[in-house]
Parts: sequence; C-alpha cells; structure tokens
Amino acid sequence: MQIIKVKGISLYPEYHDGDFVIISKIPIYFGCIKPGDVVVFDHPIFGRMIKKITSKNYDGSLTVIGYHSESLDSRQLGNISKSRLIGKVL
Repeated sequence: MQIIKVKGISLYPEYHDGDFVIISKIPIYFGCIKPGDVVVFDHPIFGRMIKKITSKNYDGSLTVIGYHSESLDSRQLGNISKSRLIGKVL
C-alpha cells in the first residue's frame, strides 16, 4: 500500500487537487482491475497520473479517462499498458 497526493483536477469533483489517496498493488497482481476502477500509473512523458478505467482491451491494455474536459487521458495518450500501473485507488 502507498499514499499518493492528487495533483490537478482530472478527476474532480471525486478527487480534489491536494487530496491523498491510498493505492494498492494487490488488485493488479491478481487481475482484479476492471472498468470503473480508479488507478494510478506512470506515463513516460507526463509522469504519475490518476484516471478512471473505462475499458479493458483484448491486448491487456486499459482505456482511461479523466472527468475534466481538458484532461489528458486515452483520447490523447492512447491505451495504457498494465505494466505501467502503480496501484488501484482504494
């Protein structure tokens, strides 16, 4: 388990800038990640991000979205590989 500080408004109003969330790697190891879950992952250019999963794809990647209209998510970044996941927000 790990505590992460939310930066930005990507998932506002559910998560506010400055909120702290607890994440766990256990759901990732056991394949318990599903659409509707909120995850934290590392992006090679933009760094650590928090997004909601909208779908699991056949190739093992995830489609993620932010609530804010200007959020960087799968619409701009493409699908996220499960190997980039840091944890699921509890």
